[in-house]
Amino acid sequence: MKKFKNIFFYLILIGVFSFLIYWVLTAGNDLEKGRPIIKLATSSKSSIHQFVDGFIKNLTGPLATLLAQIAIIIIAGNMAGWVCKKLGQPRVIGEIFAGIALGPSLVGRLFPAFSQTIFPVQSLGALQFLSQIGLIIFMFVIGMELDLRALKNKSKDAIVISHASIIVPFTLGLGLAYFIYRSLAPVGVPFFSFGLFMGISMSITAFPVLARICQERGINKTRLGALVITCAAADDITAWCLLTVVIAVVKAGSVMSFVYTVLMAIGYVVIMLKVIKPLLKSLYSRNIKPGYLGMPVAMFFLTLIISSYATEAIGIHALFGAFMAGIVMPDNITFRGIFIERIKDVALFLLLPLFFVFTGLRTQIGLLDNPYLWGTCGLITLVAVTGKFVGSASAAKFVGQNWKDSLSIGALMNTRGLVELIVLNIGYDLGVLNKQVFAMLVIMALVTTIMTVPILDLLNKIFGKSPSEEEIPEDLPEDALISGDR
Repeated sequence: MKKFKNIFFYLILIGVFSFLIYWVLTAGNDLEKGRPIIKLATSSKSSIHQFVDGFIKNLTGPLATLLAQIAIIIIAGNMAGWVCKKLGQPRVIGEIFAGIALGPSLVGRLFPAFSQTIFPVQSLGALQFLSQIGLIIFMFVIGMELDLRALKNKSKDAIVISHASIIVPFTLGLGLAYFIYRSLAPVGVPFFSFGLFMGISMSITAFPVLARICQERGINKTRLGALVITCAAADDITAWCLLTVVIAVVKAGSVMSFVYTVLMAIGYVVIMLKVIKPLLKSLYSRNIKPGYLGMPVAMFFLTLIISSYATEAIGIHALFGAFMAGIVMPDNITFRGIFIERIKDVALFLLLPLFFVFTGLRTQIGLLDNPYLWGTCGLITLVAVTGKFVGSASAAKFVGQNWKDSLSIGALMNTRGLVELIVLNIGYDLGVLNKQVFAMLVIMALVTTIMTVPILDLLNKIFGKSPSEEEIPEDLPEDALISGDR
């Protein structure tokens, strides 16, 4: 009986209100009297042709184009990432290759019509915008994943190795810039700016890729893993601070403008560490229960947005602001774990692949069309490997690590990957790097990241497993993570 009652009510409801709608529309026609009415233009085309024209227009609209781009990028990135993982390489390598392949270097060269349809020039602005949002979230996560207390408490050896792995390649990169400035630097760019960017490009270590390699190889809970991850974290902080200074120098235009920018940047960092960090800690402790984020999470996202906006306005790039926002988040490990878990997948699997493809669309390997340019590309890669690998390994050996661990640290610190691409895109956007140098440095980033795993495998074959690669007991003092066997 209840079933028929519901059906009867439904029919009455639909019938009554349908009649009211019809009556209002009919009565409304009388309101047109005395008013000029513009009739829609009629087309001479048949209904099927009108439908096809409308369908094509919808299909090539801005939103439809962006959604098609995202779908293709995710599919290509996941396929290439899966292949690389099967080959023992980090997933990020496959995503970078997919990005380059979808650009003018491969798809654009072999299927230009398809490339122009899927990635028209007028659509790249939206793609760049979304990729920048992805980078901001990614740098926010990287800042949260860094444990500053570990950097304070652990051995000073990590700082020595880290800074050696920056100053040596930075100096070599500056020297390289001296020899290629006249032939490859963009017209109008001073040597100071070009040289600093070449130096910073040689000095980067991809902290997230390095940490993932350590995790996949099972050495993240060993003394070697603890040391090299700490080195990479210190490298990350130092390199981003250096990059901030370099960007300020490039954008400043004059000495006093640079001074003002640096003073504002210092003031910003002080406010973030001394005001915002305690404020967020207090907000977390008073309003959030363990394992639950609640409404104050909006304040944390607001911190990210305002911090990124502030550094962009100062002139040191929004990514540094996102990085600092992650650092000043409450130190509670449970909170950071939950927060990172909720936003990391969106950045890694949806937005970051857009950045790889946008980088790929800028990377025109075909521009390297003569022996001199390919020779220079090889020289850039050689300088990058020599500076980072040799600098890190030599410093590790000097502070007392054995040869196996020293060379392993050198190989891992030589990993560049995603973070290098971020730096290169900043240099490209600032006009410091032209298309040819940009392509060379992208190739260098790929080569130095790809070679990490084979070098580690070779070292294992030559030296075997060292004592520092044994997993550390859970109750071992924190300082023992770094000191270990020499």
